[in-house]
Amino acid sequence: MKAIAINGSPRKGGNTETLLQKVLEPLKAGGWETSLLQIGGKNIRGCVACYKCFENKDRQCSIKNDIFNDCIKEILDADAIILGSPTYFTDVSAEMKALLDRTGLVSLANGRALCGKIGAAVVAVRRGGGIHVFDTINHMFLMSGMIVPGSTYWNIGYGLDRGEAQNDEEGLYNMVNLGEAIAWLGKAVKPHLSEYPANTAGKKA
Repeated sequence: MKAIAINGSPRKGGNTETLLQKVLEPLKAGGWETSLLQIGGKNIRGCVACYKCFENKDRQCSIKNDIFNDCIKEILDADAIILGSPTYFTDVSAEMKALLDRTGLVSLANGRALCGKIGAAVVAVRRGGGIHVFDTINHMFLMSGMIVPGSTYWNIGYGLDRGEAQNDEEGLYNMVNLGEAIAWLGKAVKPHLSEYPANTAGKKA
């Protein structure tokens, strides 16, 4: 099985990346194929509402001059998608917001392509506002028919300067537990994915 973690922080090697790597640890140990994709600080623009994805139905976005189509290919190939963002004025980074909007629409345009996949949100925060970031990411997951596992607490790690999240013992434990939950859920769901209600809705018996 395959899991992709996507870092929406422009600060490579920062707290968001630290937390994402912790989530991936038990998945790697369980034999999953894992990867971490950096989008923070890179060229990814917002959705322009052209709805060409509904016309083309090619699992791509009509905007071809940024990194999105490379991202969506990896997302649609994965069984679990873990999206991480720092907290910017109580919300996700601009790059993460662009990814959320375009991913959700491309999925919808292509037969709800995310349906039945596992989605997990991970948040780095200095002090407050992290719950809103958590909700923003999960809203796209839930509206796309994805399965969102819980953990020991909110999937949030605390820290401002690079490396500070390493000192958040509870936050790191939560991330490891989240990875374990994803691994367990993947094994439970994979054999029955074709039976998932949102994948069979509207089909004739």
